[in-house]
Amino acid sequence: MSWSLCSTHGVSSSIALTYGFRHRRRSTFRIFATSDGLEPKDDPPESPLPSSSSALGKDLKKVVNKTAATFAPRASTASKNPALPGTTLYKVFEVQGYASMFLGGVLSFNLLFPSSEPDLWRLMGMWSIWMFTIPSLRARDCPSKEKEALNYLFLIVPLLNVAIPFFWKSFALVWSADTVAFFAMYAWKVCRMLGWLERTE
Repeated sequence: MSWSLCSTHGVSSSIALTYGFRHRRRSTFRIFATSDGLEPKDDPPESPLPSSSSALGKDLKKVVNKTAATFAPRASTASKNPALPGTTLYKVFEVQGYASMFLGGVLSFNLLFPSSEPDLWRLMGMWSIWMFTIPSLRARDCPSKEKEALNYLFLIVPLLNVAIPFFWKSFALVWSADTVAFFAMYAWKVCRMLGWLERTE
């Protein structure tokens, strides 16, 4: 509770008597004593700090996972995924995924089946990460953070492949951008999983 008395100089002088108190909403009530009478005023209540960033992140994650689960290739049976860590099938999918990424790079850089004109081989190399690498890695029974990273990549890679040729027509550049996005997304998810990017209170 506080009382303050202040005077002002001018054509007409007024005496302001301010009484402030706080309640649960942390708003302030003031009474002004002037020559005309009392004039109460209410300050607008303080708005709580928005938590829109966390809510936006959750909504985005939900949309990405739902979209990838709808359109991305998945197991053809309703039974449990047999590609468990440590199994031969798990290793086959993993080798297939990274081998297709490497082969796509070779094709994109025109090292295999070289041609002076754009052809189907170079186009396939440009899209190899989206067509073969991501589906192969998603087919495994991988951790949730890795599956989430692959879901994001399933949506990001096509956007890169369509947008980059508008500015620079290069199969090798598109494949390189896909590769950078792939490992950057994996690094971000691994850091999140290990808690390196979490805010400390």
